[in-house]
Amino acid sequence: MIFLTKPKNFKPKFEVAGCFFEHDGNILLLHRHKDKPEGGTWCVPAGKLDKGEDSAKAIVRETLEETGYSIDPGRLVYVKKTYVVYPNYQFVYHVFKTKVDERPEIKIKTDEHTEHLWATPREALGMDLIPDEDFCIKLAFGANIA
Repeated sequence: MIFLTKPKNFKPKFEVAGCFFEHDGNILLLHRHKDKPEGGTWCVPAGKLDKGEDSAKAIVRETLEETGYSIDPGRLVYVKKTYVVYPNYQFVYHVFKTKVDERPEIKIKTDEHTEHLWATPREALGMDLIPDEDFCIKLAFGANIA
């Protein structure tokens, strides 16, 4: 489950940053490798923060690692800090979004993802998404997209 306010007794194991990478009304989605946690689902570029790293630097780093594209940090928009509670662990999830004027060439990291695609936020809601990604799409683009 995902929460907008910190739940009672919340004890995160780590923090994650994720980014809705938008071009021409479409967002970039990555298909998780079947051998990864939540394998076979679609997600946005995301990853754990390194020790001492802030969430903006982490999403710039993770996006470069996962897609081969370097996000302009000046174009990042911080959407919200969320709190994720899974049965076996909890974590903080920082949601970002950014827009690019030209669709970049994406070079996915094949040991983490098998493919990528561009879809509207509404189309993405109909896909097999990583848990709570639908909530984050609505958070980033408005609840009325559904």
